Amino acid sequence: VQLGTCELMDQVMIGEDTLIRFSGLPKGEACTVVLRASSNHLLDEAERSLHDALCVVTTVVRDSHIVFGAGASEMLMAVAVEQEAKKVAGKKSLAMTAFSNALKALPSIVAENAGFDSSDLVTRLSAEHYQGNTRMGLDINNGTIGDAAKLKVVESLRAKLSVVRYAAEAAEAILRVDNVIRLPPRERTR
Repeated sequence: VQLGTCELMDQVMIGEDTLIRFSGLPKGEACTVVLRASSNHLLDEAERSLHDALCVVTTVVRDSHIVFGAGASEMLMAVAVEQEAKKVAGKKSLAMTAFSNALKALPSIVAENAGFDSSDLVTRLSAEHYQGNTRMGLDINNGTIGDAAKLKVVESLRAKLSVVRYAAEAAEAILRVDNVIRLPPRERTR
């Protein structure tokens, strides 16, 4: 058993609970997060959100490659796919264009969730990317577009690749469905 030391040990009240807090640990290795909520549902949601945030931090620590966020990376991928689609003939070109539109939908959803006019913001964002300003993304604080690097909005490359990969796999699985069987409702018997 290895014993440790701390600078301060005190008793704190959180709501109706009394807890003992240890602070000033020499290496700062231990950390406790206390979550409280008005209902179990909100508490579960807070716990999931904290878990997701910690997973992202762990991912970035393991692989420090990042991409610009705020919709910049999605728009950059959408423009690249759309430009490649123009070089391809047939149905493959239509599928590539649809994938490009799906990527453009992500910044649109973010803008709508923030309460802004998504059509205006996304078309302005798209125009900036077509002009070569690939770091441009949504500035949600001001309801406009801005340089994601200056806004300091970044995302983990590994997490972004996973999201795009899973979305593409889901779309491919849906496209592979070649037949839907519909059964008429059963007649009720008394």
